[in-house]
Amino acid sequence: MASVDECRQALQELAARLDRHADVQGRIDLDRTLACRVTDLGTAFHGRLSGGRLVDLSDGDDPKAKIALSASSDDLIALVHGQLDITRAIGARRVSIKANPFDLMKLRKLL
Repeated sequence: MASVDECRQALQELAARLDRHADVQGRIDLDRTLACRVTDLGTAFHGRLSGGRLVDLSDGDDPKAKIALSASSDDLIALVHGQLDITRAIGARRVSIKANPFDLMKLRKLL
């Protein structure tokens, strides 16, 4: 099991990677709040997806987030590092993403 600090670091790495690729992804019309819930640690992080970037990342849950991702700490880190395919993880119920269908289609471009 990964630690809270390792999960926070992984999300910060993801935010940095999205920021580097924002010129390509910047055309994505998606401005939504995001909650990332780490199920085995009982913790969460929240931020905002805006123009292909993950911004305002901080500790704590956002129960009103428009997009909510739930995963174990190890699965979250594996997703961020490209070791776990998001489609297979969702199919195997290792990862859950709650969002409206139109947002999910736009998210596919980021993932």
